[in-house]
Amino acid sequence: MSSLRAGEQLDHYRIDSVTARSGMASIFRGVDLRDGRDVAIKVPHPEMEADPVLYDRFLREQAIGVALDHPGVMKVFDDPDRSSLYMVMEWVPGRLLRQILGAQGKLPVERALRITIAIAEALDYIHSQGVVHRDLKPENIMVDDADRIKLIDFGIAGKEGSRRLTFAKLSQVMGTPDYISPEQVKGRRGDGRSDIYSLGAMLYEMLTGKTPFTGNNPFAIMNDRLLNYPVPPRELNPEISPELQEVVYRALERDPKSRYPKAREMAWDLAHLDQVGAAERPELLEWKKRRRPWLRQVLFYTAMALIPVAVFGLLLYVAKHT
Repeated sequence: MSSLRAGEQLDHYRIDSVTARSGMASIFRGVDLRDGRDVAIKVPHPEMEADPVLYDRFLREQAIGVALDHPGVMKVFDDPDRSSLYMVMEWVPGRLLRQILGAQGKLPVERALRITIAIAEALDYIHSQGVVHRDLKPENIMVDDADRIKLIDFGIAGKEGSRRLTFAKLSQVMGTPDYISPEQVKGRRGDGRSDIYSLGAMLYEMLTGKTPFTGNNPFAIMNDRLLNYPVPPRELNPEISPELQEVVYRALERDPKSRYPKAREMAWDLAHLDQVGAAERPELLEWKKRRRPWLRQVLFYTAMALIPVAVFGLLLYVAKHT
């Protein structure tokens, strides 16, 4: 099915072009021939349909999208009469926030605020519906010419009360290393505050042109998040006010209990920075102290080295007693 070509028809949708391909699905731009409406069509690869967990995830993503109805969330259209498994969504004009950041490096403060407030308002809505995005990042935010936003790709979103799905791949379980919350790094499912953490990481990047935590690989980035403080945003961009820096820190608190409990509270502070008090934080004094997980690394590699020894010993024991 993902081998569809331009000009072909899928039920009452005409395929116009391929817009994206991933390991699990292809996304096509198309037209609903019933009313001429432009749509995006997500078609899973055959191997995904054959995997029960990924199949369930696709169905959950579709169900979540159909249930959500907000101007800041990409709409998914329901149609029980489709001839095969695929998802139809509204066609969203604009550019990915990742493309904007790639072209500009960082954004003017006012624009970063405008985009972040809009994202926070969309998050507040989905959280009120019991949905956690869990993979919030610039690649999943569409921005139009008026800086209106759409949250897209609910592929690993969680629904309150639904059973937990298990995945083989780290990225599918946890999100993206640059934006993942500390509790997700520790293997917890996370809640709306996890999305707020990811939004704080994106705001940091919009304001400074850099992500708050770094490393040579995904595990190093995640460890950096657990052990160290980011460079204060004002060190990288003096145009950031102390009050705005405080909002970033409140969103990036390691402990979810210390973070903004609701996205709307973060949005309110961003819209009323003159009423935000800037605290004397340890982050401002200790960010240059870089802690490294040497003990954890030594224990990990020691355990890995002992595995063959343990297996050999077990085989030897079995051989002597059979």
